[in-house]
Amino acid sequence: MINKGIFGKACALGVFLAMATPAMGEEELIKFGDFDTWITRDIKESALVGGKHQTLYEVGPTGTFDGARAFTNQGGCPWANSNVYAKVCGVVKTNVSVYPDEHGSGKCAKLYSHVVKCKAIGIVNISVFAAGSIFTGTMVEPITSAKNPMSKINVGIPCTRRPKALKFDYKYYNDGSPNRVKVPGFGSTKQIEGKDMGECLCILQKRWEDADGNVHALRVGTVRYRFNKNTNGWVEGMELPIHYGDITKESYYKDWMGLVTGERTFYCLNSHGKNVPLQEEGWADSDETPTHIIVKFDSSYGGAYIGTEGNTLWIDNVKLVY
Repeated sequence: MINKGIFGKACALGVFLAMATPAMGEEELIKFGDFDTWITRDIKESALVGGKHQTLYEVGPTGTFDGARAFTNQGGCPWANSNVYAKVCGVVKTNVSVYPDEHGSGKCAKLYSHVVKCKAIGIVNISVFAAGSIFTGTMVEPITSAKNPMSKINVGIPCTRRPKALKFDYKYYNDGSPNRVKVPGFGSTKQIEGKDMGECLCILQKRWEDADGNVHALRVGTVRYRFNKNTNGWVEGMELPIHYGDITKESYYKDWMGLVTGERTFYCLNSHGKNVPLQEEGWADSDETPTHIIVKFDSSYGGAYIGTEGNTLWIDNVKLVY
């Protein structure tokens, strides 16, 4: 028996968009996807790790959300990011890897890869690699451990339309290092072969929930793109086509465009408010209607705790094209 829960009541993506429903051939800005307004959070870290006041940034209506408390998306904003409030073994620590930056006459989102260190003698001593990430969904705070980072995010928002492309402006920088590092928290740092890259994905899914609260999905539409070359300034109006149905036999298909499973499995909230693995089980027919969309940008592509320090991706004006 399928418990439709929140998935049987998925509203149209228009709830999260800044314009009225567009006609075919028009563009639609994902709400707050111009990144012109931001919320600041002032959090005082524990005295054991220096006791500094840190400023975290969230996309949303201009305002503040201060104090060491779990953030919730404000003003109907569909975007979350990898700036987080963590409380590990009672020690309050933050990560800041997404910032507002200037673009033209407005602002954009700057995604930055770096290593975060947390050291309190006798209690905790960890370093983790953190990529800058911005995605449609919410973050589950406070973060209480470095284990299974994907389980800390609720990814995706309702969508019952079928856009033909994802469009955005971007700028990208990589220092050219031939290899990456893995800094997993507890454990030694390792070198990982291969150059780091930024990444963009847009995935449309048809989701449903079973009687036990497990969430299943079929892949309806796919965009997955990697930024592998530094840009000379901004690239305006980058447009990536959304491919519908099973793309595994297409000439452009790469293994990393496939179903998201294993260590990289996404998580989402079920109808009981529990964050559970999002079990992407197969490819939908090419004419299927989706229930959810995931739009996600990352400054490093290699998965949890892997990348190159200094890798930076700037993103602005994220739209869906119909």
